[in-house]
Amino acid sequence: HFDPLLSAFALEEFELPADIRLREMPLFPKWHLPFKVMTVFLAVAFVYTFLRDVLQPYISQSKNEFYKIPILVLNKVLPWTSITLLALVYLPGGLASLLQLHRGTKYSSFPVWLENWMGVRKQLGLLSFFLACLHAIYSLSYPMRRSYRYKLLNWAYQQVRKALRLNAFFSWVEDDVWRMEIYISLGILGLGILALVAISSLPSVTNALNWREFQCVQRTLGHAALFLCTAHALVYGWRKWVEVKHFVWYTPPSFILASFLPGVVLLLRAILAMPCINKRLERIRYGWER
Repeated sequence: HFDPLLSAFALEEFELPADIRLREMPLFPKWHLPFKVMTVFLAVAFVYTFLRDVLQPYISQSKNEFYKIPILVLNKVLPWTSITLLALVYLPGGLASLLQLHRGTKYSSFPVWLENWMGVRKQLGLLSFFLACLHAIYSLSYPMRRSYRYKLLNWAYQQVRKALRLNAFFSWVEDDVWRMEIYISLGILGLGILALVAISSLPSVTNALNWREFQCVQRTLGHAALFLCTAHALVYGWRKWVEVKHFVWYTPPSFILASFLPGVVLLLRAILAMPCINKRLERIRYGWER
């Protein structure tokens, strides 16, 4: 029996046996909904960031900053969408736990929409990891941008002028140093743990784990990755919460909106982990009924 998946090279459609009809085969059926969700969040985040970072300076100050679209704007859209998708991976589990607590049994079925949502968590998580990797690559590309080099020269020139005026040639802002050190460290840790979670979802790795090990990686490390990524976003904002100049056109900075849903998921997780609630939930999952 001929298996095209075992071929050492790519095959054209006319080279396949007559009994194989590509158009009748499903094309990523479980990925349709996750791709649509990702596309919607990417579009919303892009429009929001474009309005704040590009259109507002152009209208209010006549500044042409359209050059930001390929790198700077996209590098805000990618992490925003990534952390939102990661939150959507763990939100249905929390909702299912609340539903079990409300019903007092594990034997009643979940609503169809919740079942469908829980069925695409793997795809949402992998898309989140993919966008997080793109975010890391985009961030590493910053020094290669021509605009960054021009701005670096301008910053250096302004610093020299300031130093000559104040007779102080040592430039060190303790607050900014700590912010960047913590921000980068949290991002690296979050991406590293998210990579472990993504690798554990591969069939070959999943088959090598027992249920307890798989649950530990997916649940414990997954929530740890969500926590680190949320902290990464919040440290990036630092004091922008209270600085009015960052609320462009009366809209909050993107990191505030990006942190909202993950914050809700982490809060729900903390509530469900409380001993008084967790013990009852464990009893329900072991078959106890109210």
